[in-house]
Amino acid sequence: RCQRWVENCRRADLEDKTPDQLNKHYRLCAKHFETSMICRSSPYRTVLRDNAVPTIFDLTSHLNNPHSRHRKRIKELSEDEIRTLKQQKIDEAFEREQATQELNESNEQNTVSEEGGEEQEEEAVPLTLEERENKDYLKSLFEILILMGKQNIPLDGHSVDELPEGIFTSDNFQALLEYRINAGDEVLRKRFEMTAVNLEYCSKTQQKQMLEICESCVREETLREVRDSHFFSIVTDEVVDIAGEEHLPVLVRFVDDSHNLREEFIGFLPYEADPEILAVKFHTTITEKWGLNMEYCRGQAYIVSSGFASKMKVVATRLLEKYPQAVYTLCSSCALNVWLAKSVPVVGVSIALGTIEEVCCLFNQSPQLLVELDNTISVLFQNNEEKGNELKEICRSQWTGRHDTFEVLVDLMQALVLCLDAVSSDSSVRWNNFIAGRAFVLSSALTDFDFIVTIVILKNVLSFTRAFGKNLQGQTSDVFFAASSLTAVLHSLNEVMENIEVYHEFWFEEATNLATKLDVQIKLPGKFRRAQQGNLDSQVTSENYYKEILSVPTVEHIIQELKDIFSEQHLKALKCLSLVPSVMGQLKFNTSEEHHADMYKNDLPNPDTLTAELHCWRIKWKHRGKDIELPATIYEALHLPDIKFFPNVYALLKVLCILPVMKVENEKYEIGRKRLKAYLKNTLTEQRSSNLALLNINFDIKHDLDLMVDTYIKLYPDKVEFQEDFIPSNNSEVTEEA
Repeated sequence: RCQRWVENCRRADLEDKTPDQLNKHYRLCAKHFETSMICRSSPYRTVLRDNAVPTIFDLTSHLNNPHSRHRKRIKELSEDEIRTLKQQKIDEAFEREQATQELNESNEQNTVSEEGGEEQEEEAVPLTLEERENKDYLKSLFEILILMGKQNIPLDGHSVDELPEGIFTSDNFQALLEYRINAGDEVLRKRFEMTAVNLEYCSKTQQKQMLEICESCVREETLREVRDSHFFSIVTDEVVDIAGEEHLPVLVRFVDDSHNLREEFIGFLPYEADPEILAVKFHTTITEKWGLNMEYCRGQAYIVSSGFASKMKVVATRLLEKYPQAVYTLCSSCALNVWLAKSVPVVGVSIALGTIEEVCCLFNQSPQLLVELDNTISVLFQNNEEKGNELKEICRSQWTGRHDTFEVLVDLMQALVLCLDAVSSDSSVRWNNFIAGRAFVLSSALTDFDFIVTIVILKNVLSFTRAFGKNLQGQTSDVFFAASSLTAVLHSLNEVMENIEVYHEFWFEEATNLATKLDVQIKLPGKFRRAQQGNLDSQVTSENYYKEILSVPTVEHIIQELKDIFSEQHLKALKCLSLVPSVMGQLKFNTSEEHHADMYKNDLPNPDTLTAELHCWRIKWKHRGKDIELPATIYEALHLPDIKFFPNVYALLKVLCILPVMKVENEKYEIGRKRLKAYLKNTLTEQRSSNLALLNINFDIKHDLDLMVDTYIKLYPDKVEFQEDFIPSNNSEVTEEA
């Protein structure tokens, strides 16, 4: 075929070239091929059919063009000729610009609206002085609201209870307005110079409306990128309290135009107690309010507090019923064992997890308490300094989120109890009443036998999933091989369930030994004893009670959760990670991704060529140069300079990348979750606002003030006139309410 190309092009000088040389060093324009010879189904490049031969040539045009007869002869131009040519180019450029401008003006005049084609498009009518001033005024209000959001300034100022009777003070928003007026903002000064002195410049209702528009416009910037990327995953964090109401923080994962995996915060969703209502509202908000097409959703994950897991599982199930490819997975930011423990439907487990969080929080709030704990650990681990130093280091981290949280807690139990007892019984003024009181309460909670049994049983049950969960948060190759080890994990847990009598006996013995060390009485929970007071026949032992109420339901639940979270689809997706060259290398390039990629067939640009393309992908890395390292992550593979030459591989890697179970390789693209945590930590519950939170967390996203102003005018045309909102019909009625 190369020979026919050369012959048709009439290039005798290329006849001695080999096909390899022609392919590497020469190119032919697409205009020389018949349209039927070109396949444009690929979104990435133009592809010729296998039998394509160039046939369209004009071999006589040069005869009529005197400038093309002697191409290699170059005439030296004089300075006058050079100046003349430059002037000609300038004149031509000016003429083209003028013609383009006239054409644009003509198009604007002739363009008709989409509605029936009868009405002409609205012409750019100059704004009146009043309209222009009103827009400038609204823009000033939006600028202040955006500033307050970015700097995390609450809207309200002093509460009424803080002020003496009869004293009026402005809220933060009005104070900033006044400051701007005093700084020389003429638009605001003119607007308010005739307003009553104790009248609010901007009503609470208007503030709320404008904040909603700010939130929507800023969110839309992120959602536009998500839509351009097509595929995405949805992740929710733990339920949070915003001004007395429970909300779900929602984040979205996608791969942007620069091939970077990003996880961005897009807003809060009001939490509903009824899981079915929550599922409907969750779906409606994402699809209708935020405008995302759930057909492109490829993953969903929910990080939840204890007690909420079962409800969020209903949400996941309902979404899976509508969108089977929205795979329900674990989230990479949460350790598997912590997630499993939070999902256990046993009240005692939820109480224990809450106690652990409170203990960790108390010590993190006080550096002096950590020093006291260090001293206690040093005394207890005199004979094993290495272990003691390791525990000290762990105590200074967020150890409640580790894979081995319960192992660490069991090792620390004696030190924690002794330290808290010392603080609560210290008669000096070293500790304030709050810390001493919390230390007493938490010491009592840790020395409850019910708590001790719970953490020991959780430690032992979750030891079977610890290595598996750790690999899921490891390198890409670790995640790939972890998927293959799930069967062994389930086999071990099923064996435990079959022999629960024996296993529980060992676990309960460990719990009683720890209780003895802490001088804790071994007994049934008080609520159970009180319930059984009238039942004289009740001969339930502590060991049997905890087996039935704790060990059996915990093991059963964890087995079922692992099956649910690692569904057949999820495991198939993880098997596709063999596309990553380093994993391929560990498998000696003997992989078969095409068998697992069926679920993503409709997501590929050229599914018919997948097998051939995967073969080329394997050959590329199998026969690479000695100095070329195999990319170890999806992130590295997506940033290869020639990745677009493998469109199907590129599409598969993008979809795999956004699965919530895959960690975000570059930390700077995971800032959405970190900023969310920082906002919740730094803002009092009663001062939190879902609108301002989005502006604060996404403070670096560009915003279009003109768009916000235009949106407000369209949505609330009746509130554009200043007099209607801010000047009451009777000035004598301007009261404290204003």
